[in-house]
Amino acid sequence: MAIRDKDGKTLSFGQILAKGGKRIDNIFLEMTTYLLTLVGYFPIGAVRMFFYFISGMDIHSSSTINMGARIYHPSGITIGEDCIIGEKITMDGRAALTIGNHVDIASEVMIYNSEHDINDPTFIATESPVTIGDYVFIGPRAIILPGVTIGKGAVVAAGAVVTKDVPENAIVGGVPAKVIGERKLKNPSYRLRRIALWNILKRF
Repeated sequence: MAIRDKDGKTLSFGQILAKGGKRIDNIFLEMTTYLLTLVGYFPIGAVRMFFYFISGMDIHSSSTINMGARIYHPSGITIGEDCIIGEKITMDGRAALTIGNHVDIASEVMIYNSEHDINDPTFIATESPVTIGDYVFIGPRAIILPGVTIGKGAVVAAGAVVTKDVPENAIVGGVPAKVIGERKLKNPSYRLRRIALWNILKRF
């Protein structure tokens, strides 16, 4: 009896094995996502950061992710120095997600690296990296879509849907997001968080 895929195509033995392996990978991904979601509600930030780190996320010790995060493929996520990531964030590491230094991301922001090609006959999933530059601020409930680069110092307004690259120091808003202003602070040097004790001790 022939085994067919969702599009009705007959599968070879090798294709069956490949699909079986992919199904196992998906189960592992779902388990990892579930466990990290539970970790995300633990009320001590240092504990959350420890589990994110051992899961493969590259996160600087001076940065923090607040409670309720939903994370896909943590090994694809890099977060720089002195960042604050808000509550109930969604971060997608299926392709590279790179967040720079001193980045402030508000609550319930969603950052995706994978989407379906609506013009493909098989509705195939595609992946593209997302890069967020230093000193970026992203307002609550904004959505960042695959392939986007947000330049240094840019501001994304609350509820914006970012589908294209954002220039440095630009303020964008709307659906889809468009440039609505320019940030006056051109050379930011602020810190978002206090310097942790263990980072101070490193200097001696």
